[in-house]
Amino acid sequence: MKRLFISLYLILSISVLGIGWTLDSIWQNNVEDSGATNAPLVALAKLLATHPKNERAKLLAQIGNNRLYPLQLLDSKQIALIDSDQLSTDKVLVTAQNDQHELHFIKLDEQQILMAGPIELAPNEQLRRLFTLLFYLSLALVVLLWVWPLSRDLQTLRLATKAFGQAKWDTQIQLPPHSKVLPLAHTFNEMAKHISALIENQRHLSNAVSHEIRTPLARFKFALALMPQYCHPDTDIERRAAFLAEMQQDVEEMENLLQELLTYASLETRRHTQPQTQCDLPLVVRQTIERLHPLSPIPIHFTITGDERPVSADPALIDRALQNLLVNAQRFAKQQIRVELSFLNKGVSICVTDDGEGIAPEEQSKIFEPFYRSQVTAQDSQGHGLGLAIIKRIMQWHQGEVTLTSKPGETQFTLFW
Repeated sequence: MKRLFISLYLILSISVLGIGWTLDSIWQNNVEDSGATNAPLVALAKLLATHPKNERAKLLAQIGNNRLYPLQLLDSKQIALIDSDQLSTDKVLVTAQNDQHELHFIKLDEQQILMAGPIELAPNEQLRRLFTLLFYLSLALVVLLWVWPLSRDLQTLRLATKAFGQAKWDTQIQLPPHSKVLPLAHTFNEMAKHISALIENQRHLSNAVSHEIRTPLARFKFALALMPQYCHPDTDIERRAAFLAEMQQDVEEMENLLQELLTYASLETRRHTQPQTQCDLPLVVRQTIERLHPLSPIPIHFTITGDERPVSADPALIDRALQNLLVNAQRFAKQQIRVELSFLNKGVSICVTDDGEGIAPEEQSKIFEPFYRSQVTAQDSQGHGLGLAIIKRIMQWHQGEVTLTSKPGETQFTLFW
């Protein structure tokens, strides 16, 4: 704060001095007319010149003498002038007596000169210095009142940045609404949230690699150890085929998990770009349903509401999001699955509803977190807990959202953008 205060104060003070001095010089050299100031003395001199010489002193005494502006009649012989100084009856000659006083001369006639002075150049010098001091103290107070909250907020930013550098990823800055650096604080908070989310995702990815892959990898290693027994010429062909199929299943499970991880990570790099493709959304939904319908005996009913129109979206990502929802619905639905595409005034929505047992209320807020598996899906070996997290990122990329409403007998996921 000290450096900021001193630098700002010096800039303002030097600016005030420089601008004031420049304007004062311009005024004195081009605008100010000393003739108006000396006009009374010129008028008095002309009045005295109309009277005889012996009456001028009496007339001057009648006018009165002011101690701040004393007047005196002098003989021309009493004044010694250099060649460049010429007295005139129409112009006042000003000369300096010393640093603090000056004398004014004007010619009455060839014999007499009217002198005013000595006149004090700065009669209120001490008072002027006092007001100057008060001005700069007031300027310092104004600068302090402006710098202090700014310095306080900058200190808050500095401490928050230091804390964030010490791996305190939840650091957030709270500043008053009138703060000069409030936009900077908002930008920092958004950056901190984004970095915190990236680090959290990285942690989840590490956990997935260490946990999800561990089981199929252990089975695969165990199968490799048993391979010599099944490759023996006397081994039953059916047992050998079943053994190799189990190994192939483990490989596919690891491949699927890695593919899900790559998909989830790739969406992070695309989340801040905007979809520009105009796609035929009803066609995309129908194709997805037709592709997945044979995988389950549960019927899928598709309806469209509203006026159909082209929609700005990525067909491949919408297909992926709808596929994940339909695959989940086929796993838990009992009698039917409903898909409703709605064209709204301010967007479009896709609702996928099944009549399964539902999701517990305490789990609904966590269901979209990466690698989270509900109690229902935890008993199922399918999936890795990334499907709904991928859907959430897809909707974020479309500047939309995915919502969930669930109760026993009805679970509905809604994609809106």
